[in-house]
Amino acid sequence: MDFGVVLQTNPPASRTVHLAKLAEQFGFSHVWTFDSHLLWQEPYVIHSQILAETHRVTVGPFVTNPATRDWTVTASVFATLNEMYGNRTICGIGRGDSAVRVTNGKPTTMAELRESIHVIRELANSRPVEYHGSTLQFPWSKGSQLEVWVAAYGPMALKLAGEVGDGYILQLADLDIAEWMIRTVRGAAAAAGRDPASVKICVAAPMYIGDDRAHMREQCRWFGGMVGNHVADIVAKYGEHGTVPDALTEYIRGREGYDYNTHGRAENDHVDFVPDEIVERFCILGGAEEHIEKLKRLAELGVDQFAGYLQHDNKEETLRVYGEQVIPALTEHLIAKSPVE
Repeated sequence: MDFGVVLQTNPPASRTVHLAKLAEQFGFSHVWTFDSHLLWQEPYVIHSQILAETHRVTVGPFVTNPATRDWTVTASVFATLNEMYGNRTICGIGRGDSAVRVTNGKPTTMAELRESIHVIRELANSRPVEYHGSTLQFPWSKGSQLEVWVAAYGPMALKLAGEVGDGYILQLADLDIAEWMIRTVRGAAAAAGRDPASVKICVAAPMYIGDDRAHMREQCRWFGGMVGNHVADIVAKYGEHGTVPDALTEYIRGREGYDYNTHGRAENDHVDFVPDEIVERFCILGGAEEHIEKLKRLAELGVDQFAGYLQHDNKEETLRVYGEQVIPALTEHLIAKSPVE
């Protein structure tokens, strides 16, 4: 299992770069950042500095969208970073949440998302692509490599992730929901004639190392609110008891509005509807052993990467314990479980 860290690009940017460097030192393979240019600093500028000051980590947005950025510009960013730093980028993408809603926009359609994935991936892999009636290719890009991982919750988005994604991003760590989502994505991949195992699975959730249960839950309750935005869209389209598990939809009954100015922050003041049980199920909280046990179970479901959000007040200590205890324990466990060649 790979390990990623998900950072917000809050000022000062040097702090984000510091945490990315620390993550690399502690054995994380990926550094992801939020991409919402009004709420936080521009991520791709910071990505360049992270890549310049690290050696191994792969860096990308978690997640970008097809609405707020021209697809060819997005592809050019990745191809440029790859030329500068040696194919160390990755693209997480979805239909759009905070980046579009904060300007009173709407998420893109599935068709737009599908087409944008194709255009971005082809261009950022130094290949030609048809776009708006023209054949486009970066004449300066040679040998660039980019995977595009799709973030999804609803049935149609899960289907799309299985059909075209290099990877699938699930932003919650509930074991029952994760099992259903992963099975759905891999089923869609198989139905499309793909090898289901070729779609890499990333589960992302707040990770907090500590022993004060109530404090940890309060620091991570924002995450249930963030997930609730997507769930509200699903319920609006499919109904409360639609095609996704009730475990995902039932908790938003008390949801009343949402303020994107505190989106993704521990001090979010619109998440009182999120019960303690959901925080515990969606996140990974507690001491190292609790993290290790839940991650083992996620690995058994086929998760290839766990990406931990660090939007709380114990960032450095959580990274340290992961580097010194959690990542080595998971690595040893997975080696022991691997079949002998």
